[in-house]
Amino acid sequence: MRAAAVYAMLGALALAAPLLGLYPVFLMKLLCFALFACAFNLLLGFTRMLSFGHAAFFGSAAYVTSWLVSVHGWGAVPGILAGVAVSLLLGLAIGAIAVRRQGIYFAMITLALAQLVYFICLQAEFTGGENGLQGVPRGSLFGLIALGPDATMYYFVLAVFAAVYLFIRRVVHSPFGQVLRAIRENEPRAISLGYRVNRYKLLAFVLSAGLAGLAGSLKSLVLGFATLSDVSQGTSGEVILMTLLGGSGTFLGPVLGAGIVVTLEEYLSDLVGAWVSVIIGAIFVICVMIFRRGFVGEIQRRFGTAVTRRS
Repeated sequence: MRAAAVYAMLGALALAAPLLGLYPVFLMKLLCFALFACAFNLLLGFTRMLSFGHAAFFGSAAYVTSWLVSVHGWGAVPGILAGVAVSLLLGLAIGAIAVRRQGIYFAMITLALAQLVYFICLQAEFTGGENGLQGVPRGSLFGLIALGPDATMYYFVLAVFAAVYLFIRRVVHSPFGQVLRAIRENEPRAISLGYRVNRYKLLAFVLSAGLAGLAGSLKSLVLGFATLSDVSQGTSGEVILMTLLGGSGTFLGPVLGAGIVVTLEEYLSDLVGAWVSVIIGAIFVICVMIFRRGFVGEIQRRFGTAVTRRS
């Protein structure tokens, strides 16, 4: 009951946020990165696979959606679906290679292949090179609802985020999710029980890549551009930071972590400039020393309330 009350309160706050004077574009950016962090958490938090190259899926989908919408006049939904499809295929290709290794070897393979994607985006003609793709229109939903107004676009992004969040919860609590937990806790034991571990890990990797691509596609429509920063190693590092800061292996943790990082970047960058990265790094160090499980994870451990057990 407490968990339901918390989610109801958060939902009401999200619905009323534009009416409370909060900047819709900032809120949409926060939701996009929260979705990205939730997708990454599905891989790290529930399967214990650390990817150093998740920006490859986020950025590739952003480029594809931006290109199709701005150059070829595709609608918002077809453009987003195309971006997700590309990220799924890319996740399948990278995952098929990476899941054969574990630990640091897995992480370094994802890093190397993500750098290859970055180089392709830098050299490819359709990506705009160093300039990226600018002036991406938001389009409309099936030609019926224009997504140009910030308020309309905000509620569209919010609806997508809520649907994906519920989907991730359902996946984690499904038999498939229980197998992922078993792999996370003791992979040799899962193998001894007869599970084809690599297949489960590959499916989790592809699913995480597809959801990361969805976040990237939405971000490109919200902000109206796709640039090399979307596929850069810095973005991969940011999503790791968001997940660990909020608490990997929890549901609300990545959302909280994304909120902290995006808010600090948004409101401190004008005051301290490049020092915002130093401040975020210092917060992360403090979090690791005091809240080793992240904010939500540490609350769950210390207080064990019904809310945190389900969040």
